[in-house]
Amino acid sequence: MCRWLAYTGSPLLVEDLLYTTENSLIVQSLHSQLGAEPTNGDGFGLGWYDGHGETPGQYRSTEPAWNDRNLRELSGHIRSSMVLAHVRASTGTAIQQTNCHPFRNGRWLWMHNGSLAGFHEMKRDLAFAVAPELFPDIEGSTDSEVFFHLALTFGLREDPPAAVARAVGLIEEVGARYGQQFPVQMTVATTDGDTLWAFRYSSEGRSRSLFHSTDISTLREQYPDNPILHRLSDDARLVVSEPLGGLRGAWREVPESTCVVIRHGEQELLPFSPPVLEPVG
Repeated sequence: MCRWLAYTGSPLLVEDLLYTTENSLIVQSLHSQLGAEPTNGDGFGLGWYDGHGETPGQYRSTEPAWNDRNLRELSGHIRSSMVLAHVRASTGTAIQQTNCHPFRNGRWLWMHNGSLAGFHEMKRDLAFAVAPELFPDIEGSTDSEVFFHLALTFGLREDPPAAVARAVGLIEEVGARYGQQFPVQMTVATTDGDTLWAFRYSSEGRSRSLFHSTDISTLREQYPDNPILHRLSDDARLVVSEPLGGLRGAWREVPESTCVVIRHGEQELLPFSPPVLEPVG
């Protein structure tokens, strides 16, 4: 499995997100506390928006995050109001750059922790459900990237929660035909650079960990000597695979089967469930 974080708020130095907290994403790449594996060293990726052009920036590498000097250098010079970062633990697909998250299509970024059980067997069926005009954009071999393109096919750009729900519904229906009792295990983050959507769901109802930050201004009053809190704006919000530090009250677990929507500092938690689809084929 993997670990990831998503940040939205006033522009912040990426270094502060990746390196400065006691349980930073870089620490988690070596010593994850809540992940399926403690080490996530099969590559990493960074996606960010800088207000220039229609396409977000992206840096991906097969190097372990803790060992990449270029990542350390870049993170000290990039400021962004929307950042997605991911450290990877492969579930069987190749360790290659095109398999590192976040994936990008136009303005959209997408990253996933979890797996689609039986993906090797149902890959062809799922790939055939991707819109023909989107299929050539699939560069790697992961279930996560096919999942992203299914969500795009089902209208991610217009209605992300509905599109992700339809994609999950299709995966569950196809998985059931291949004898998979629990096809989907996921926490997902996706954004167009303006709004952040994060999802926690699994077919089994026992999803991987996911947390969202609490109100920064309240935390700043509780911990006036914490320098990191003073670098965060009041509208800053984080969604993370596991808490970045141990401040009491700083993190709340995202409930099972929930979509978190964050836009301009306003946060909403919505119920998430896939539709029941008619059998395919």
